[in-house]
Amino acid sequence: MTDQDRFRITIAQINPRVGDLRGNTQQVEEIYQGYKSSGTHFIAFPELILAGYQPQDLVRKPQFIREAMKHVAELARMTENGPALGVGAPYLSEGRLYNAYWICENGGIKTIIRKHHLPNDNVFDEKRIYDEGAFEGPYAIGPLRIGTPICEDAWHPDVAEAQVESGAQILFVPNGSPYYRNKHDVRLSHMIARVIENDVPLVYLNMIGGQDDQAFDGSSFVLNPGGKLMHQLGAFNHEVRHVDFVQTEGAWRAVAGEIVSQPDEWEGDYRAMVESLRDYIGKAGFSKVVLGLSGGID
Repeated sequence: MTDQDRFRITIAQINPRVGDLRGNTQQVEEIYQGYKSSGTHFIAFPELILAGYQPQDLVRKPQFIREAMKHVAELARMTENGPALGVGAPYLSEGRLYNAYWICENGGIKTIIRKHHLPNDNVFDEKRIYDEGAFEGPYAIGPLRIGTPICEDAWHPDVAEAQVESGAQILFVPNGSPYYRNKHDVRLSHMIARVIENDVPLVYLNMIGGQDDQAFDGSSFVLNPGGKLMHQLGAFNHEVRHVDFVQTEGAWRAVAGEIVSQPDEWEGDYRAMVESLRDYIGKAGFSKVVLGLSGGID
């Protein structure tokens, strides 16, 4: 087996802070520098990781967008003598604002993927904030062509189908997917549908942490065609993991890795409450709180 038959993607399930461009960029930089010599081809982070998720109206401030794009350019320069890098950050082009995923390689910006399906229900109102991106084709890193549906894009069949028909050999899905009870099973069912429809492996990368009224549980995973689970990351845990692929007879398949058991309903709810409260206090900069408990009518 030659180098053209092997590929490694390193996925980082991390906790960003909304609005903290410098701090989030530093997290990305530290992980990149720590793993760039590990034989990986591609180090990838979740959706809108530099801005934090959900940034909501913060991304409507022109200065914030300019700074976010400047930070992407700074990170891209790191890749001159290292593996490719994937980061989520807003993108402003010709007066249109996109929820975008940036692919950096050889010291510059290789391509920018713009989210097509904008969720507009429950906790989401992306249609109000962002413009709808066109269908994007795959991009090549080393021997592999990768399609990237961004979060909601992978809950619909059309984006992944278009990318595979255009030559994508695997799908990599960066996410900012909030927790609710049994959400992991819902995600799995949608992603299994995408791999069955397209007969390619899929990497699902989600963030962790609390932001305002939302908790992000991570629980990232990797599927092979047919829906076979090959990797499962932990819930609510910071984790960086290598995912290896091999090509045999022209088809790419993920190599099996650790399957971390997922919490049941009650443990999941408990972890969500603990992590979201901890992050709400910590990210807001509170040093102490007053907790009032009552069994009365109030």
